[in-house]
Amino acid sequence: MFHRRSARGTRGPVIAVVAAAAVLALGACESDSGSSGKASSAKPSGGSTGSVVAPGKPGEPARTLSADEARKALPDDSPNDADISYAHRMIEHHQQALTMTDLVPGRAGTDRVKRLAERISAAQKPEIGAMEGWLSSHGQKPAKGGDGHGGHDGHGGGAMPGMATDAQLTQLREARGASFDKLFLKLMITHHQGAITMATEALTDGNNVRVEEMANDVVASQTVEINRMRSFGKI
Repeated sequence: MFHRRSARGTRGPVIAVVAAAAVLALGACESDSGSSGKASSAKPSGGSTGSVVAPGKPGEPARTLSADEARKALPDDSPNDADISYAHRMIEHHQQALTMTDLVPGRAGTDRVKRLAERISAAQKPEIGAMEGWLSSHGQKPAKGGDGHGGHDGHGGGAMPGMATDAQLTQLREARGASFDKLFLKLMITHHQGAITMATEALTDGNNVRVEEMANDVVASQTVEINRMRSFGKI
């Protein structure tokens, strides 16, 4: 249902080329190790013995590449501003979801809502950790201690879609039973829709493959959860 951007359409074939090169190189090593001394002495010194055929662009012939050349042909997926901004903003977005799920145990009126909140929390805590780790690995300092309030960030993104306002969070804290369940589902559906919007923007504007993977995970998992919440009907 969700696909990688067309601008990255060449990544798959090139990666396949590199994988094939690795297989050929491995096969060459195995062949060398099991061959006679005479065969070993005939092996060219210096450089890789494996080569692969890389499909050309439409209308262009295929090329024969060495393993090193195939690796160099991989596209540059250095993070751009959209990647960095997405990770920072989605951490804050997820933190508000956790603020909301933390309210569930003492207020929800049904076990279905409690189980849903547990699933959301179990999914988004590791995602926050993954995004914080990714930011750190790229020289970025992840924000710490967010309490899930507000809907703005300091990373040039302005208001984040789907974020509950302070007034809505206060209303959620004061609700109990069926009223809490109804408001929780309403706010969380909107929150998930906002996360999908942000992830879709990252898939369009970002450049890093790891961010693309994380954004695709958000789109897939939160779409499923939206459908699940909508199936609850009137609680």
